[in-house]
Amino acid sequence: MKEKRNIYCLKALTVAAVICFAGCSDDFLKDKKVYGSYDSSVVYENYETATSRVDYLYQCLLPSATGGSNALTDITSAGGDDDFSKCTEEYGGYSAFNNPSEILTIQTVPDYFYVINGETSPWGRIRECNDVIEGVTGSATLSKEEKELLLGQAHFFRAWRYYLLVKMYGGVPIVDHVQNPVIGDGNGENLVIPRSSTKDCVKFICDDLDLAASYLPARWPNDGQDYGRITSGAALALKGRTLLLYASPLFNRADNTERWKDAYEANEAAITALKAGNFGLAYESDGGTSNAKKWAQMFATYTGADEGVFITLYNNISPVASQNVHKYNLWEQGIRPGNINGSGGKTPTSELIDLFPMADGKKPTESEYDYHHNKFFMNRDPRFYRTFAFPGVEWQFNSGDVDFSGETMVNLCPSRYKSGNDYELWNYCWYATEAERDDANKSGFAADMLGTKNRGIYVRKRSNDDPTSSLNVFSDKSSGDQQGFRRSAAPYMEIRYAEVLLNLAESACGAGGSYHAEGVKALKAVRGRVGYTESNNYGLDAAIETDRAKLFEAILYERQIELAFEGKRAYDMRRWMLFDGGVGQGNLNPSWALTGFGGNTCNYLGVTSMNDRGKRHRIEVYIDDLGSAADSSDPLKDVERPAALTLNEKIGTEADGTTIANATVKAVCDFYDTYFKRKDISVDGNVVDVNPVFQPRYYFLGLRQSAQQTNATLYQTIGWEDYSHGGMGTFDPLAE
Repeated sequence: MKEKRNIYCLKALTVAAVICFAGCSDDFLKDKKVYGSYDSSVVYENYETATSRVDYLYQCLLPSATGGSNALTDITSAGGDDDFSKCTEEYGGYSAFNNPSEILTIQTVPDYFYVINGETSPWGRIRECNDVIEGVTGSATLSKEEKELLLGQAHFFRAWRYYLLVKMYGGVPIVDHVQNPVIGDGNGENLVIPRSSTKDCVKFICDDLDLAASYLPARWPNDGQDYGRITSGAALALKGRTLLLYASPLFNRADNTERWKDAYEANEAAITALKAGNFGLAYESDGGTSNAKKWAQMFATYTGADEGVFITLYNNISPVASQNVHKYNLWEQGIRPGNINGSGGKTPTSELIDLFPMADGKKPTESEYDYHHNKFFMNRDPRFYRTFAFPGVEWQFNSGDVDFSGETMVNLCPSRYKSGNDYELWNYCWYATEAERDDANKSGFAADMLGTKNRGIYVRKRSNDDPTSSLNVFSDKSSGDQQGFRRSAAPYMEIRYAEVLLNLAESACGAGGSYHAEGVKALKAVRGRVGYTESNNYGLDAAIETDRAKLFEAILYERQIELAFEGKRAYDMRRWMLFDGGVGQGNLNPSWALTGFGGNTCNYLGVTSMNDRGKRHRIEVYIDDLGSAADSSDPLKDVERPAALTLNEKIGTEADGTTIANATVKAVCDFYDTYFKRKDISVDGNVVDVNPVFQPRYYFLGLRQSAQQTNATLYQTIGWEDYSHGGMGTFDPLAE
C-alpha cells in the first residue's frame, strides 16, 4: 500500500497520562514533552522516550467505549446503535448495510480501508507501528529486555489493526516496514503493494501476536502504573479471536475441522496465559446475586477489572488549558435519559427483550415459567435487570454537589428528585386521542418531563448506577464537554475473559471429538458465574452434551446475552452468515457455496435468518386514559406510584408460578396490571412489504472507488464492481 512520508505529531503521553483513571497519581501531568518532528536517533535511544513513542500507539489505536477510536477507519462496534448493530436484534432502524432501498455501490459503500488523511488511515496507523518496530529494533542503547517490552506492544497493535481490516475485507496488502517514497525506482512502483490472501494475512497477524506474547509479561509488575498495557494473555486472546473468525463459516465454507482445532489451541493458550496473570471471571462465585449486581459492577469499576483482557482506560479530571489530558468515557452519557441531563438513552428492540432467558436460563418459549407479555420483567435471567431499564426501576447515580433546585436541573428533571440517589424511571406514555392510542405506529407523550424523547425501554448495560461511586463526575451543565454524565472514568473492555471462554467453547465445539466436552465446560462456566448450577444443567438443553449443532446454537445464544451491547453481535452474525444462512453465495462465486453446515447455517443451528424476521420493534408502556402533550396532563399525576424496584429484590414468582412474595415487586406488578399496557412500535418504518435486508455481497465489503484510484494493483472483491480493471471484482477472500 502506498504511504506518505508525513511525520506525524507524536504526543508523548504515557499510558498513565493518556488513560489514567480517577484515584491515580497525578504524576502524568508533570514534565511531559511533545515529540513533533522527532529525531529517531534520540527517541529510540532512551527507554523513557521510546516508551512515550509506544504510548502514542495506545492513543491512536485503543478502541473507544462508544465505537471506533480516533478515526472512521478505526471503527469497532462497541455496543452503540451504529450501522453494524442496527443489522441485529439489538437495535432497529435502517443502516447502510440493511436498507433495501439503497443498495451499496463502490461509490457509497462505507470505507474502512482508505482515507485521504494518511495519519488517520489504517495504513497511517500501520506505518506508526512499523516505525516503532524498526526504531526499537535498530536502537544501539536499549537493553534486550527493554526492546522486547516495547516491541511486544507494537507488534500487538499492528496485528490489531490488521485484524480490523481482515474482518471486513479478507485479504489486504501486507506492509511490514516503513515505506520511503524518496528512495525507490523513480516511479514509486515498489511502494504499491497488491492484496495478499486472507490466509497469508491471518498468518501475519498470528505471527505478530505470537511474538508479542513471547515478549510481554502475563501481568505487568507495577500494576498501578502499567495497568491497561497489553499482556501476553491479551495477545493470545486476540490470536484466538482471529483464528475463530477464520474457522467460522464466513471463511470456512467447507467446515474444515483443522481450523477449529487451531482456534481452540490458540484460545486454550490464551486462558493459560491469562490465568498466569491472575485474570479470570470477575465475581465468579457470586456474580448473579442481587440480580447480577456484581456482574454489572465489573463494567463500571476497577474492582472486577481482572475480567478485562484488552481494555481502554479513561479519566474524569477537569480539562486543563492547552493540555489534552482529559479522556472521558461517553457511554454513560449516551444511555441516560434526557430528564436527568443524559443524551436521551438508547432503545433496544422488543425482539431482544422477548428473547432474553427466563430465570431458569431457558428461552421464554422453552421455559417452565410463563412469559408475561406486559410484565416482561418478571422471572428473567439475572442479567436482564442490568441490561435493560424499564418503568418502575431505580437508576441511581452519584450527583455530587449538584443543586437539583438550580435552573438547569429544574428545567430538565422532575422536582421529586432531589439527587441522583432518588432517581427512578417512570416513562409511561399517554395519547391525545383514542385513534393515536390504538394506532400501532403512533408514539405517545411520556411522563416525568420525557415528553416525546421517551425510549420506552432503555439500554442499561455497562451503566454506573452506584450512588457512592467516584468514577462519574455529574454536572448540571446542559451542553459542552462536561454535560451531565460525560466526565466518566469507567473502563471499556474490548476483550474480556468471558468472551475468551466463549471463544474457547465455540472452537472446541467446532473441533469436535474429545474437544466437545471442553466446549460444554466453558459454556457452563460463563453461565455458572450468574447463578446457574448443575441442578438444572445450567439452564441448558441436555442435547448439547453430544449434539454439535445444538452446542453451537447454545454458545451463540449465550454470546447474544452475556455480550449484549458490547459490539459483538453484528460480527457474530457475519461470521455465521445469519442474515440469510449463506444461501446465494454460490451465485456470487461457485466456490463460495456452503458445503459444510448443511449448506445453510441458519437451518443447521435451528434459527430464523435475520432477513426473514421482518420488522423489528420497540416497546412502549402506555396507559388507556387520554391527555394532552404536557406533563401537567399526566392522567396518573394524582395516583401514588409504588416504590420503584431497587433490583435487590427477587423479581419473580414462587414455585406455584403465581405468588409474588416480595411486597415491592408485587406493588409494581399490581401497578402494571391496573394501569399499564404494552405497545410494540415498528422501528423499521411502516411500509408493509419493505423490511431490512442484508445483501449477500455485504459479507465481504468491496473497496471504495477512491482506494482503487490510489493503488492500481488492488483488485476488487468478487461481487463488487472493479473500477480500475473493469467488470466485476476478481479478488477472492476465500482463496488460499
